[in-house]
Amino acid sequence: MPGPRVVPVQGDEHLPERVDVVVIGGGIVGASTALELAERGLTVALCEKGGIGHEQSSRNWGWVRISRRDPRELPLMAHALNIWGDLAARIGKDVGYTRAGILFTCADDQSYAEHERWKANLDDYPVRARMLSGSDLAAVLPGAERLRIKGALYTPDDGRAEPQQAAPAIAEAARAKGAMIFTECAVRGIERAAGRVSGVITERGAIACTSVVLAGGAWSSLFCSPLKVHLPQLKVLNSVIRTSPLQGGPESAIWAMDFAVRRRQDGGYTVASGHENIADIVPDSFRYARQFWAALQQEHKSLSFRLGQRFFQEAVLPKRWALDEASPFEYRRVLDPVPSIRQTNRALASLTNAFPVFANVRIAQRWGGMIDVTPDAVPVISAVDGVPGFFIATGFSGHGFGIGPAAGRLMANLVTGETPIVDPQAFRLSRFSDGSSPRPISGF
Repeated sequence: MPGPRVVPVQGDEHLPERVDVVVIGGGIVGASTALELAERGLTVALCEKGGIGHEQSSRNWGWVRISRRDPRELPLMAHALNIWGDLAARIGKDVGYTRAGILFTCADDQSYAEHERWKANLDDYPVRARMLSGSDLAAVLPGAERLRIKGALYTPDDGRAEPQQAAPAIAEAARAKGAMIFTECAVRGIERAAGRVSGVITERGAIACTSVVLAGGAWSSLFCSPLKVHLPQLKVLNSVIRTSPLQGGPESAIWAMDFAVRRRQDGGYTVASGHENIADIVPDSFRYARQFWAALQQEHKSLSFRLGQRFFQEAVLPKRWALDEASPFEYRRVLDPVPSIRQTNRALASLTNAFPVFANVRIAQRWGGMIDVTPDAVPVISAVDGVPGFFIATGFSGHGFGIGPAAGRLMANLVTGETPIVDPQAFRLSRFSDGSSPRPISGF
């Protein structure tokens, strides 16, 4: 797999006959959900069609941030910051988490004013945030004399963690609490009795259960298709560079229009464009066009649309399949797209122009990752009204790594009937079918 090397997790061998909950998907959200449920004493089987954390959970930038999020996500992200702070001690494994701060730069007066207005969203949270300019900015960003900006929104309580370590570490912690982990074990579908969930059929056999959590990332909409559950979801390709170790680079993560950068635990840096992504035109682009129209109008300058092989690859995917035959998830276990050389080279050149210390840095690796997005760029963390016992946690729209541990806790609340840690109303699946016309909040 050309993608990043992920800490390996050895799957368990023997499938159980019955558990309380089956979690589908071994990314950070699925692993966090399994850990939370296991800590509550439930029996859990986590089933992953490929390897733990092998898709977007290991391919993201590694940012753990409350800054510049959609306001609807802020209550949950505030919980996530607390969880990340204690996570290593809780699970007994290093996830590379550190609060090194994040700066969102402002190119001009208009951008500065926009960031300053957004900062007011944090007034109700115990999170430090301030606008920087002039000498204050220079003190936080040494060596950036050539970065021509008006200022920046600085959140010193934000930070970073290591995507290639986090989901595997959380999954292993879930196993230590009693969960069972099954890799290369695709779930083909759900079985029902008297209208509610009664089990799942995997490629290795059946597991009876009373609840199923789908945390399938970019695959979730396809999984829902045979169940006639409407989940509008598209994918965008983000491309990333990993550099060799470098001395003298910035400690805080930085976002600018032309680049985004954060220091890695190995001394290198993760580098990407600050705004460029590729959107492949696929059959679902037309199927969900009306619901995504507002998002496309807002984000079209950040998207490069292309029509290519992916259209035909997805056009032949079945929308229904027999549970006693191989499913689409068994024929392609990992989404491992080719990264954009052009976009990543341009990002690194812009970074080097701002920070000359990167002039001689070596590119150690490039990879691509498929970000699953919803029409309003807010995740679904919800029960499915038409299928009792079925829950969905997906559509994190590029914001899932940092918020993942709290999303797992909220999902565990919903499965067990506990009082949720935040009001889940904004994350309900039914917003896509109840006439709400969800859309992104401008500027996020």
